Amino acid sequence: MRILVVSDAWLPQVNGVVRTLDTLRRELEQEGHEVVMVTPDRFRTLPCPTYPEIRLAVRPFRLVARLIEAAQPCAIHIATEGPLGWAARRYCLRRRLPFTTAYHTKFPEYIKARFRVPLRLSYAVMRRFHSPSSRVMVATQGIESELRQRGFHHIGRWSRGVDTDLFRPCPEARGASGPFAGLLGPIFLYVGRVAVEKNVEAFLALDLPGTKVVVGEGPQLEELRRRYPATHFAGAKFGEDLARHYAAADVFVFPSRTDTFGLVLLEALASGLPVAAYPVPGPLDVIGASPVGQLREDLRGAALAALGTDPAACRAHALDFSWAASTRQFIENLAPFETTRWREPVL
Repeated sequence: MRILVVSDAWLPQVNGVVRTLDTLRRELEQEGHEVVMVTPDRFRTLPCPTYPEIRLAVRPFRLVARLIEAAQPCAIHIATEGPLGWAARRYCLRRRLPFTTAYHTKFPEYIKARFRVPLRLSYAVMRRFHSPSSRVMVATQGIESELRQRGFHHIGRWSRGVDTDLFRPCPEARGASGPFAGLLGPIFLYVGRVAVEKNVEAFLALDLPGTKVVVGEGPQLEELRRRYPATHFAGAKFGEDLARHYAAADVFVFPSRTDTFGLVLLEALASGLPVAAYPVPGPLDVIGASPVGQLREDLRGAALAALGTDPAACRAHALDFSWAASTRQFIENLAPFETTRWREPVL
């Protein structure tokens, strides 16, 4: 098939949505599908308020329509609820074209954390966005249950995978040439955006032995760097460098209460790194009752209890998550349509 994917989140942004879509694109192409990406780099953009790293397309409808018509896809997937997502949704409704959507991000919780907008208002907007979708793809049972309770319908599962060749145990990363050489152990690691919705400060405020390390960038970075000078802020890391940071740590601490999945959880586990997190959707779905993680409201107790967890068990748990299986789920959720639709006039 020729599959058109619309996303307001795309490179050079560094987040779980971008990494998921980029990996999905490669996996689909390896299976012989053609993928057309409609992303902000094709549009005039403005920085997102409070998060300038994110660029938002300005008045994108006409160009979105032209790009869709030029691609003449067999299926349309709208990945995000930003300006491009709304423009593509509007176009599909005008042309009576079926489309699928995904719920990657708990925007209502994010907006509440940043602007104090009541959840009921934001969720009403989210329901309106997703209600015409043939399938709303979610990563976990926990998020599906939450959305059903809030009045969402047509929900389908689209899990995530992990690159177990890249993210793997690496004993030499703990040596004198490793990324944390000279730091007092044990190493408690966080990887992800440094932003208020990620609740990073809940990790940094913990009274833990050894050293806390933060890998990532974001709008809260400089503030937290000033307030927690004992923390080692390593900046953003990629590829093998990122994999070595995972492999060199002792516990992965995931303080977020708002993630729909947490791709970094799988990357840590694949690296042999146990997880400490709150018992919320995301960690509950990825880890559950497995001994590879400690899920507690007492995050400090969870981090300390995770020390000494068997790295082999962590690795084995991550091997159950593959991108091939994730891609099959995505394809099964799509709503293909007859390409003869493109002979119809635009309304």
